[in-house]
Formats: sequence, structure tokens, C-alpha cells
Amino acid sequence: MTIQQTIPAARPQSRSGNRAWKKLKANKSALAGLLIISVFLILAVAAPFLPIADPVATSWSAIRKAPSAAHWLGTDDIGRDILSRMIWGARASLMAGVFSVGIAVAIGVPLGLISGYFGGWIDVIISRITEAFLAMPFLITAIALAAFLGPSLGNAMIAIGFSAMPLFVRLTRGQVLTVKTEDYVEGARSVGLGHYRIITRYILPNVFSPLLVQASLTIATAIIAEASLSFLGLGQQPPAPSWGSMLNVAKNFLSQAPWMAMWPGAAIFLVVIGFNLLGDGLRDALDPREA
Repeated sequence: MTIQQTIPAARPQSRSGNRAWKKLKANKSALAGLLIISVFLILAVAAPFLPIADPVATSWSAIRKAPSAAHWLGTDDIGRDILSRMIWGARASLMAGVFSVGIAVAIGVPLGLISGYFGGWIDVIISRITEAFLAMPFLITAIALAAFLGPSLGNAMIAIGFSAMPLFVRLTRGQVLTVKTEDYVEGARSVGLGHYRIITRYILPNVFSPLLVQASLTIATAIIAEASLSFLGLGQQPPAPSWGSMLNVAKNFLSQAPWMAMWPGAAIFLVVIGFNLLGDGLRDALDPREA
């Protein structure tokens, strides 16, 4: 009998994955969220190929025009087509959500794995730093970091990513503390497998589900944060389109041209709702306690 055969098996990922997918498909709310996200994602990716106006082209003869056949969603204060700017703005918002959460996961998950698995003084240091970050409001931390780094979409994504990172440190650490006492982890440790192999093969795959749920929910928060930073002039810089910067301009024309604020506000609402619905569906589908 080989060493590998003496180690108790980890949780059957393929079987639970099939069950989770069936539960997700049966959840209409999650499918609705996935549909909303897919529509915006397709529009964002296809933006360069769509027959729409230049999002930064101005027209002094079409200033603050109401929605019409020429401009389906109207125009803004300097005659730019709002539909075009909405579609191109989706690229900035979705990119900010995905990349900032990617930064948070890339930093937070390894720190949480190390903290929860090794414990001791390493756990104390990482936990105290994490608690210090969590004591500060997420958006305030993002604004402070973005102001320090300088106004740009890239710096906004870094600021949001670092602000969201403590959530993944705490979540990963808590999951590891539970999983590392399982029989298959103790068996792997008893036959002399190294820490790296135990973490990557027996612990990380079994803490992946809650991390996936948290990531999908955090993307929604990151999109709101990017819109807030752009609204304050710390995110996407003009004339590049962003839903947050569009709202910043629109606030001055709410009575004369309400459509300038209505469309980007509705887009932010729909995308955030989509990620929240999908996140809730993933949480229900991946919950092992649900039959």
C-alpha cells in the first residue's frame, strides 16, 4: 500500500460540484443575476465593435438632448452620446470590480492560509494587522488610499483591492482553522507530507467555496466603490467614460436633463443587484448543509 492510499480522502469535489450546479440552475434569482451580469459583460467586451458613437466625441448642436432616435439615451452637457458612454463605462466598472477583488484575493488568501495553518506569533501579527484595517470603514480607507496614490482608474483598483483584502484574510483564516482539524488533513500530516502540499492539496480546495461566494459579493461592493471614487474625481479620469463620473456631471443638471443621472444610476443598481443575486445563489448552492 502506498503512502497516498493511507491518507483519508478529502471531500469529493466533483460530486459536490455537480450538486451545486444543479441547485444553482434551479435558483431563478441566481440565474437572473447571472443574466444581468452576462449582458453587461458582453456589452463591455463588444464595445469597440458595436456601431455606436465615439464616447468622447462632443457636439455643440446636441447639448443635453432628450432620448430620441438619434441618441437613444440622450446626450450630456457637452453633446456626448450617453448610450455610448454607458457601454464604455461598463468596461471601467466591471474591470474595477474584477481586478480589485483579484488583488484582494491574491493578497488576502495566502495571508489567511498562513495565519490559520501555522498559528502562533505569525497568526497574532497577521490577525492584529487585519483587525486594524477592519476597524476602518471600507470606503473611507479606499478614498484615503486613492487620494494618496493619485487619481486614476488603476490606482483606484489598487486602493479598493487593499481595502477589501482584510475580508479575505479573516474569512480564509477562519475556514482554515476548521478544515485543518479534519481527518484527511491529520492523515496527510501523519505520513510526513510537507506544509506546502497539505495547504495546496488538502486545505485550499476545501475552503474555496466560501471564498468564491465572498468574491462575487465583494465585486458588487467594489463596483460601488469605483463609482464613488470616480464621482469624487479619484477614479477614471475625464474624458474617459465612467458611471461614477457621469453621475458627478449629471448632479448639476437634475432638473434640466434628468436622463443624464438616470441611466448610469440604473446601470450601477442593476450590476450590483446582479452580483448580489449571484452571490446569494452561490452561497445556497455551495452550502453542504443544504440537501
